[in-house]
Amino acid sequence: MKRIKLIILSLVSGILLSSVSACAKEPAPSTEASAITETTTDAPAEEPVDNSDDKFVSAYPAFKVTSESLDGKYWIDDCVFQGGNASPQLSWEPVEGATTYVIYMVDLTAANIIHWKKDGITETNLPQGSATSAASRGDVSKADYVGPNPPSGSTNQYNIYVFALKAPVERVKGSLGTPAIKLQDFMDSLDTDAEGNTGNIVAVGRVIGYYSAKS
Repeated sequence: MKRIKLIILSLVSGILLSSVSACAKEPAPSTEASAITETTTDAPAEEPVDNSDDKFVSAYPAFKVTSESLDGKYWIDDCVFQGGNASPQLSWEPVEGATTYVIYMVDLTAANIIHWKKDGITETNLPQGSATSAASRGDVSKADYVGPNPPSGSTNQYNIYVFALKAPVERVKGSLGTPAIKLQDFMDSLDTDAEGNTGNIVAVGRVIGYYSAKS
């Protein structure tokens, strides 16, 4: 009887040792692999939209505006005066609280010459060439847009500003194709609507682009 008990104990001990050995051989979960999985599934964070580096609109909240008419950071030839002279494509998400938008495109390198001035905009996706273009100086009074035209060999900066307004304004100041020494005053005047109410600017979006004229 004792011998039978010893045999049974030996068998049980062997089974237990085999189970422990099998568990010991199983690899532990890789914390490194888990970390990699978590990293790759996280969506990249978008850069915050900020106007703080622009003296003209730093006082106003910002929203994102994009343009398909940029090749990197340069306006394409289709949009410049010596090219297609078509106003750039623009798009943005509707701004909460805004009922209308105003556009200024300004040559910041050459005395703030206004290249695009348009009010009464209600859509938020403007196709390329949506504005009426001026083909000559004589057409400027009938147009909304005249393309970048820097001096030969120079690279100028052309910013587009999109003002989101609560209500229409009495008029958008400034003349197309001429320097705007009072550009800050023109922009700030949009903060008063046609009824005289202040606080009219909800936010300002912008697109920064350059153009280099061939020598």
